[in-house]
Amino acid sequence: MTAIAIDGPAGAGKSTIARALAQKLGYLYLDTGALYRAIGLYCVERGVPTGDKAAVTAALDSIDVALRYVDGAQRVLLNGEDVSEAIRRPEISLAASAVSAMDTVRAFLLDLQRDMARTHDVVMDGRDIGTVVLPDARVKIFLTASLEERTRRRQAEYAAKGEERDFDELLREMDQRDRQDRTRAVAPLRRAEDAVELDSTSLSADEVLAAIESILKEKA
Repeated sequence: MTAIAIDGPAGAGKSTIARALAQKLGYLYLDTGALYRAIGLYCVERGVPTGDKAAVTAALDSIDVALRYVDGAQRVLLNGEDVSEAIRRPEISLAASAVSAMDTVRAFLLDLQRDMARTHDVVMDGRDIGTVVLPDARVKIFLTASLEERTRRRQAEYAAKGEERDFDELLREMDQRDRQDRTRAVAPLRRAEDAVELDSTSLSADEVLAAIESILKEKA
């Protein structure tokens, strides 16, 4: 099986690019951030404080996270319920970042992620795919962009769903998410030593995809 790891900060376009790349290669796409969002959603909806490791860890015994693929699209199931849309709510982003900093949560989801890579050709994106989850991935990409550009993209995503978000408020949220992801003690966001860094600030999705395809050809 072949694995391609795409890491990077929130809003860099990882999911869009990973999904398109997987479709082009005929691989399975795995959005690992969605798994942590599912844990965050469970905690938010049940009043479990996401900053309390003991409380979150205890809640894991009541959580079952699974993935389903419908027409090639990933759907996230939380205790049997499809929460693929619910996990994208704004408040769930910071909750996901908080719980993803906990080693117990990461261990809880690690086998699920690795099992997918053992049984399928995959394109997997997240924060620590190339450094922790799949350190032996054939190709590793660290996809980034400026904070302002990532905020603009995220604002456009909300607008496409009919949700208007203030740019400055969203920028502060993105900046806070960055700090949480980069400074957490467990599996912080960082570029793997053998990853190729790709700055997408001034690139279109098609240009990023083309650049990654060139990297794949070089690695091959």
